[in-house]
Amino acid sequence: MRKLSMIALSLILLLTGCAPNFQKEEEVVQENEDTKKKAIIPKYQISDQFYRTLLPFEPSEARGLVVNNINTRYDINEFETGLMRMAQTAFDPENYLFQEGQYLERDEVRLWLNRQYTKEQLKENGLSDEENIGLNPLDEGKGDIKERNEKNPIYLAHILEHNYLKKDDDGTVRLKGVVIGLAMNSVHYYQKVQYGATFEKQIDHDAVEREGKKIAQEVIKRLRNKDDLKDVPITIALFEQEDRASVVPGNFFAYSKVDKGSNSINKWEKVEEEYFLFPSDDAKDKHRDDLTFFLNFKQDVEEYFPNFNGVIGKAFYVQGQLQELNISIPIQFYGKAEAVGFTQYVAGLVMEHFPEYITVQVEVSSVNGQEALIVRKANQDEPFVHIYN
Repeated sequence: MRKLSMIALSLILLLTGCAPNFQKEEEVVQENEDTKKKAIIPKYQISDQFYRTLLPFEPSEARGLVVNNINTRYDINEFETGLMRMAQTAFDPENYLFQEGQYLERDEVRLWLNRQYTKEQLKENGLSDEENIGLNPLDEGKGDIKERNEKNPIYLAHILEHNYLKKDDDGTVRLKGVVIGLAMNSVHYYQKVQYGATFEKQIDHDAVEREGKKIAQEVIKRLRNKDDLKDVPITIALFEQEDRASVVPGNFFAYSKVDKGSNSINKWEKVEEEYFLFPSDDAKDKHRDDLTFFLNFKQDVEEYFPNFNGVIGKAFYVQGQLQELNISIPIQFYGKAEAVGFTQYVAGLVMEHFPEYITVQVEVSSVNGQEALIVRKANQDEPFVHIYN
């Protein structure tokens, strides 16, 4: 029998993939370079895949810039959650606490995201020589606009900082590591005249990688000039965001671990992660067998509603292997009983069509909002089904 539950907490715990670690809330002292203050380590660690966050929550000063600098909400989510995945290569969630970045200031990030400027451009923008610290290439503003933008596109879109802390033997929580994400553009958008039409230039991945690694080296040097960051390990990761019209996110493609005290990147590790839209020509070319599973599922859904054609999937691959498939089914229901019956039917199709080794999540929605959520974790005997009130 399929399991139906209306309890949101049970859903959250299942999605995290393991039982929570129930322990008492712990009050500790958080120590920075010049200050000490009380903080709380949360009592629950809902999964070994997620970090506990030190309380009270302290937002980064640069918080919010990501919305302006990243193309889509899909890229925003993946850039932030994916950076936590990159962090796990260096900092075990069992032993480290998470905190939003506290060392890159808002104006500092904005200046780093600029182009380099000529003296005339500095004057036009009301900036000083000391503020000419942009990490994107110079555009002298002379000659054909199209040629200039294609030759020197904006490579770096955003910089994201995460901090990782650990409790020492004396009960004091201290910074033990920093993770930096650099979001790189796969497409450069520009205008020939202010408020005119927007043009775009596709950026070759090799150029994205080359410039990203060059920028990363400079970022490491700048971070080491900060007193608090002189002697902590830093992991820096490169993310390539998709274009503005994409319905799947970009992906991280490389990271490097820099030992404490070092200001040089000596080795890069390749990250083999990628998202595909199901159905799509790209998925058909690269993952035909997986797409076939999805298309058979889609066909059976459409047999339930013959005039319906809206099943969309987002597939996540690691090293070429499908790990997770998130499916959206927007549909119109005429009653709760119909929604329940359809959800039960779809839950059976999930078990029937998809291999046991992948995690499948199906969101059923209507014009009224979310109707149901079906989750079949990898190697799980039965799906978890939640019907929304």
